[in-house]
Amino acid sequence: MDQRNSPEELKRTRTRHVVARVVLAERPTSAKPGDSAIVLADGTIDGFVGGTCAESTVRAQALALLDSGESVLLRISPTPEPAQPGKVCVHNPCLSGGTLEIFLEPVLPAPLLAVFGDAPIARALRSVAVAVGWDVAEIDPSQPLSDDVAAVVIASHGRDEDELLCAALATDVRYIGLVASRKRGEAVVNALGMCSSHTSRVHTPAGLDLGARTPSEIALTIVAEIIATRPNPSARPIMSTESEASRASVSFAIDPVCAMSVAEVESSLHLDHEGTRIWFCGSGCLRAFAASPSSYAH
Repeated sequence: MDQRNSPEELKRTRTRHVVARVVLAERPTSAKPGDSAIVLADGTIDGFVGGTCAESTVRAQALALLDSGESVLLRISPTPEPAQPGKVCVHNPCLSGGTLEIFLEPVLPAPLLAVFGDAPIARALRSVAVAVGWDVAEIDPSQPLSDDVAAVVIASHGRDEDELLCAALATDVRYIGLVASRKRGEAVVNALGMCSSHTSRVHTPAGLDLGARTPSEIALTIVAEIIATRPNPSARPIMSTESEASRASVSFAIDPVCAMSVAEVESSLHLDHEGTRIWFCGSGCLRAFAASPSSYAH
């Protein structure tokens, strides 16, 4: 496996991925129990969990899991099977035989909290965030916010507040908190000169009103408010059949040879025919189409 895709490196770079591990392999499949691979958000598969046809199904299911964040046991069989409790069963007619069961586990980076300021509340907030398993970043007013920041909290007692609030409001960050009294916070927000549809995103005073008094207690209320306001995971169900793939957030195409759904990512097999990109689940289907494209025209 590429060292760039080692668990330590993926964690360091905050890279979303899915760990796929074979737990059952019936002959004549080439994969064996214990074989594993990493599936990245661009569809790249690093490792081995079966041939190209099995990989195509694993890729499609794994990309869907990056939305839901839920683990799943995937069963891939060459013949149609009835639904089985606790498993996502997929019929893959291209398999050379045998059945695979692969456990797919999404690994998502911890929420990233960006904090500005050195007040006691700011210091306490960093400690509380780390204690609940979040990552913490310092805000540099001269640099743009990272794309994966989940929450911004400004606790600087007036220093650079306007500039940082405007920068945060220009992004899609889900939570923006300003540590200030209610009166001063409202004055700071109103002075930004923005419409209420923008400034309503600023939580000030930051934190839930729980009667907190100490810096640590206030920091706890801020973390609680971030948790309370974060969006729920995608309600879209995991794909249980290939026909449902077309409803996923990832773009899918239909293999014209076997009618399997294939994720439209560069790592999926494809060829360009008469100005149109055609996607395939495996090399066998690609070769069949290339030999006689007119046989599969619709």
